[in-house]
Amino acid sequence: MKLGFIGLGVMGRPMALNLMKHGHEMGVYARRVESLAPLTAAGARAYATPRELAANAEIVFTVVTNSSDVEQVVLGENGIVHGAARGSVVVDMETISPTVARDVARVLEAHGIDMLDAPVSGGPMGAEQATLSIMVGGSGPVFERVKPLFECLGKTIVHVGDHGAGQITKACNQLALLVTAQGTAEALALAKGCGVDPAKVREVMSGGVAASRVLELFGKRMVERDFAVGIEARLYYKDLHIVLDLAHELGLALPAAALTMQNINALIGKGEGKHDLSALIRVVEGMGRSVQ
Repeated sequence: MKLGFIGLGVMGRPMALNLMKHGHEMGVYARRVESLAPLTAAGARAYATPRELAANAEIVFTVVTNSSDVEQVVLGENGIVHGAARGSVVVDMETISPTVARDVARVLEAHGIDMLDAPVSGGPMGAEQATLSIMVGGSGPVFERVKPLFECLGKTIVHVGDHGAGQITKACNQLALLVTAQGTAEALALAKGCGVDPAKVREVMSGGVAASRVLELFGKRMVERDFAVGIEARLYYKDLHIVLDLAHELGLALPAAALTMQNINALIGKGEGKHDLSALIRVVEGMGRSVQ
């Protein structure tokens, strides 16, 4: 198929390359010219604007940073909507507000363009290995049309409902992930403060009911003090904003989410927002003298 991809960062770049490995023709656009190089070297064609890219693609994927970025690349002056043909599809795979996802879908629908909101979970490793979990909102028939492409990117692919449902599912995923990361940081900080080896505590926890992918991945980095960038912690702050906005609309109390958001905010305030989420343990440790 003739595809387009917008957003070639730590997630988008390997995702676009995986689609190309399956023989699909690829057009790419990125705000930073240097981001294009790995794709053009692999045979992709670069375009100057999202509009030009969309005019040469049946399906356009976006993996940008936030809601306003999606609105700009899809609906802006040189956005996808002005170049895409009727019957084409836009697939937004970043984490954005479900409300924005629905609003953008309505505008596209008025132009005869379909949309799926399909955020992912699995991080850079999942993007590289094509093992992402993909949660999809939108029309069932459009989902079935795009599903073979999703299968080039991930292993768990679920159509969860209409427009916005994918983003709501991602918000729930991020809520569970981040609160678990907070709990992991507290447990390992407590172990250290009590004079017990956090690595051994994590080993025991990993074999019991407390075991989780978060403990496996982020807990390991906390123990090893490896805070090199996976996905920057500051981006999770945006995700919790989405979670808490949804909770506010429902009148639903999410105290653990609010606490975790404050700690991520503190991490950003310490100048460590570009570190991996595992750096959250440094904020927890900073609240107690015995673990300095």
